[in-house]
Amino acid sequence: PKPPAKPAPATPTPAPAKSLVPSLPQSPFSDSSSNQYNFKILRKTKSFSTLIRLLKTTQIINQVNAQLVTTKSGGGLTILAPDDGAFSHLQAGYFNSLGDRQQKALIQFHVLPVSVSSSNFDSLSNPVMTLAMISPNGYQINVTAYGNSVNISTGVVNATLTGIMYSDKTLAIHHVDTVLIPLYFSKPKPPAPAPTLAKAPKADKDNSSAQDDDQGESNKATSAANAINLISIHGTMLVSLGVALVAAVTFSI
Repeated sequence: PKPPAKPAPATPTPAPAKSLVPSLPQSPFSDSSSNQYNFKILRKTKSFSTLIRLLKTTQIINQVNAQLVTTKSGGGLTILAPDDGAFSHLQAGYFNSLGDRQQKALIQFHVLPVSVSSSNFDSLSNPVMTLAMISPNGYQINVTAYGNSVNISTGVVNATLTGIMYSDKTLAIHHVDTVLIPLYFSKPKPPAPAPTLAKAPKADKDNSSAQDDDQGESNKATSAANAINLISIHGTMLVSLGVALVAAVTFSI
């Protein structure tokens, strides 16, 4: 009998590419069964309730889900997810002090219009676009990747990626330690125009002149009347003096 054939030597499995950011131990990595675009990963960790609530109240979660459905063939999205601790460092009432458009822009600012794995951040070209691209210069971020660290700068704050929540070809969720504040929010507002001094209505000016004329005429009439009275008084006095003189002459004769 022929001796049994020797089994072919096993081909060594190539080592996976080293990730720049470590995976979080409590979150599965690249688990396609959980890829339902409803952020079950964030809910499981119980540290992202503020972000989930804001995604819902601003309705950005609907925009994200719609874009994920239409970009399954490529592109995808990356969510930079601050935890509850990061939101707690904001000034009290900061989010509520923003208008509706700014609230939506703040959440959109945490979403990149491409799926970026932990090993691909160093391939991004700065400035990196976000979904909140209302202003070309105010809603961009700069990414610096070196070693095992990824830093994000907005021009207002600096954040660090601290772990991977989820990643596949369509969706990537990365944990960041700081809420990203857009530079656009810190730009000085244009000064308000100086108030224009109101001009006096022309009719009022005419009325004022007319009143001045009437006052002048009244003063003239009063002066004339006083002069007539004075003449009358002096005339009476002269007549009385004349009668007195005649009487004196008569008695003396």
